[in-house]
Amino acid sequence: MNWRQLLSLKRYGDSTDRKRLDQDELRLGFDVDYDRIVFSQHFRSLQDKTQVIPLSQTGFVHTRLTHSLEVSVVGRSLGRMAGKLILEKHPELVAQGYKQQDFGAIVAAAALAHDIGNPPFGHSGEKAIGTYFKDGAGQSFMSSLSRKQQEDLYKFEGNANGYRLLNRTTQGIDGGLRLSYATLGAFLKYPKESLPHRPTDHISQKKYGIFQADVEHFKDVAMSLGLKNDKGLEEYHRHPLTYLVEAADDICYTIIDFEDGINLGWISEDYALEYLIKLVGKSIKTDVYSKLSSTQERLGYLRSLAINTLITDTIEIFMDHEDAILDGSFKRSLTDLSRFSAQIDDILEITIKKVYQNPEVIQKEIGGYKILNDILNAVVTAAVNDFNNESSSYDQLILKSCSNMNKEQDSLYLVILSACEFVASLTDSRASQLFNILNGDIKSK
Repeated sequence: MNWRQLLSLKRYGDSTDRKRLDQDELRLGFDVDYDRIVFSQHFRSLQDKTQVIPLSQTGFVHTRLTHSLEVSVVGRSLGRMAGKLILEKHPELVAQGYKQQDFGAIVAAAALAHDIGNPPFGHSGEKAIGTYFKDGAGQSFMSSLSRKQQEDLYKFEGNANGYRLLNRTTQGIDGGLRLSYATLGAFLKYPKESLPHRPTDHISQKKYGIFQADVEHFKDVAMSLGLKNDKGLEEYHRHPLTYLVEAADDICYTIIDFEDGINLGWISEDYALEYLIKLVGKSIKTDVYSKLSSTQERLGYLRSLAINTLITDTIEIFMDHEDAILDGSFKRSLTDLSRFSAQIDDILEITIKKVYQNPEVIQKEIGGYKILNDILNAVVTAAVNDFNNESSSYDQLILKSCSNMNKEQDSLYLVILSACEFVASLTDSRASQLFNILNGDIKSK
């Protein structure tokens, strides 16, 4: 892979090249990507989607929206810092007009969108959708689908749904948000289809990131960026800047989920002192820290130092392994190689125990499974019956309530995928309301 291709400003439908030297510095194409994501309805819905704690009634904890914004900020810093060093190493890019802020803008935009396809109720939402088709009532629709189409649904993936939302053509909007291919490449954490499974320890192959419905679009993006594996296999390399998007996410959830646990009272502040100070001990200014009077002030100070420490460390790792990243042989996440990996592991261990496995979180995830299962069954059944011209009056009522679902599809697979896309787009609150309505609570609004 080479940086000139990887930094492509091309957008879906372009018939001519977009050159960096021709860009308006006041309205750079990569900045346009960020703006389009911010103003999209799917990004706005993240304000009412779970990050970790479903349906939390406290203002302490993060939603998908606040998490995405924070990941974007960290990603921008990582991108700019890496960009400065990349341009020094590859001066030909400077001659072509590229600047360090280009790298920051690409990573920031991709990071902003990284959770845009996630269903309500956190990761349990993805599992609930997959379980419905693999083990639940959705099994009855699978026999007519190809093996790859089935796998898309059995292991429904928020990353693949995010790619689809960003690029799906809708009535009057050809090509979705039409983001630059550089930003789409950086967004693609797992540049592969759901099948085949191949034994590998490469992090980019851990999950899949492309539905069958979007394979041709993906291949165009991948070929334009030069992501194709040169070994003749039908495999694709991960865009190098994806490693920075992933690192920004890793840094934020490591530190901030831990902070949420402390703010909720699930983790003692003593743990913050013990664990975070191990991470940032050399950076603390004791005269400043001693003047902080509240838990939140102290946490904010330590969080800032911790994130800065991990950003600096991540950039060193990225540049040390740039050649391996460019040839596709780098197999691990950047934070896996951090010199602070022991401290990160300690923080994650206590967060898993005290936050992710907290009884309140588990109970609400159980409720989320039931809510999504009932909604999926109603919506998928109604959509399939309508496709087969067998819909009942109840089915028609269900479809009328799904006003923003794409109902004009020409295959059973796309009908079902559109139904899943609709359910995944629901916010936590709207999903709860719709569940109540389906179960006879006509007072729900």
